[in-house]
Amino acid sequence: MTMTIDLHDDTEELSEEQQQWVIKLIDHAVDILQLSGEIDCSLTFVGNARIQEINREYRGIDRPTDVISFALEEMADDEVPIMPEEGEPRVLGDIIVSIDKAREQAVTYEHSFERELGFLVVHGLLHLLGYDHTTESEEKEMFGLQEEILSTFGLNRN
Repeated sequence: MTMTIDLHDDTEELSEEQQQWVIKLIDHAVDILQLSGEIDCSLTFVGNARIQEINREYRGIDRPTDVISFALEEMADDEVPIMPEEGEPRVLGDIIVSIDKAREQAVTYEHSFERELGFLVVHGLLHLLGYDHTTESEEKEMFGLQEEILSTFGLNRN
């Protein structure tokens, strides 16, 4: 299995070590989820102002949010799935995380910035893979997977 992550820190707030740590977390998630083949995704860290623009433009919600995922494999009723050609990687889509929101929520939830950042990255990745939390059973499955990935990576709540 090969995972390629196109990482951009538009805030320039994350250290090289933190960026490498995020990539290791995603690789760990891919192992736990037992994904196979070549997989690509993009991960961008932004501030509240930029994520608010994206949220307003694509979701019609004019406020900052913590994470937004744009899944390329997700389709509306009238769309045809985009399947990779043989030998081509599976392109999952884009994850956009607000560093500002991660810092705010780490304080609110009384855990580390790394735990919150990890939670948001994994949450975004699971959305790209088709997981959701619109029903109680979906939420239980998605949040259970998130917790398993984070805790086995050493990112516990406290």
